[in-house]
Amino acid sequence: MNRIQTKFESLKRNNEKALVGFVTAGDPNVDVSLQIIYAMCENGIDILELGVPFSDPTADGPVIQRSSARALKNKVSLKTVIEMIPKIRKKTDIPVVIFSYFNPILSYGIDRFHLDAVSAGADGALVVDLPPEESDELTFDWPRADFHLIRLLAPTTPKDRMSQIASSASGFLYLVSKTGVTGSDGLDTSEINTQMDVLRSVTALPVCVGFGISTADHVADVASMADGVVIGSAFERLIEENIDQSDLPKMVGKRTAEYKAATKK
Repeated sequence: MNRIQTKFESLKRNNEKALVGFVTAGDPNVDVSLQIIYAMCENGIDILELGVPFSDPTADGPVIQRSSARALKNKVSLKTVIEMIPKIRKKTDIPVVIFSYFNPILSYGIDRFHLDAVSAGADGALVVDLPPEESDELTFDWPRADFHLIRLLAPTTPKDRMSQIASSASGFLYLVSKTGVTGSDGLDTSEINTQMDVLRSVTALPVCVGFGISTADHVADVASMADGVVIGSAFERLIEENIDQSDLPKMVGKRTAEYKAATKK
């Protein structure tokens, strides 16, 4: 059984929801990025989304765009990200999902990506700009038991499309809470609840909700409806605002603990 499945089963037994944390790998540099990730793992993160920096993102807001630019300036690539995973594995057994656009994977080599990611200790991938109709080339030889493809659903996705996307997904589903890009303001919990009801009717997969979640109160509200809460821009904003502080990993760890506590309410 994959670590993702095991994690959600364990959380369910303990009446908890998953805290899914995104960081751009290599921001502000690889060494500090690893220290930040270790602090997140030590303070309650349940699933790590390890972002591959990309020069032309379409779904990411300004905060994550700038984090990618900083990592790219340090020549962080998909290869760098995969090489970071065994170091993370020495510290923790939490699930690791590689979060990427398709272009870096295509450039790296599709078959090579799957083999190297699994060998490194990754548990799955979320490819932002890869709809089900276009993904066979990437996933044709993936055994689902050891490497999951996490699918995104938009808040405007109709029920029949939800069913189609969910049928080709594994691990968990990522429900985007709102239209727009990551880090944008505003969170309509009533709309999330409506979308969750529809989604629950077409799949038994765990559902995690992200976009626009930045406070512990947001986390608690969303956790009351979903199986997990995804936070990315809030972590990257904290990194950006304190990028020169020597205790930055500790600060991110403290924020992680606050978010995790909110998943238990």
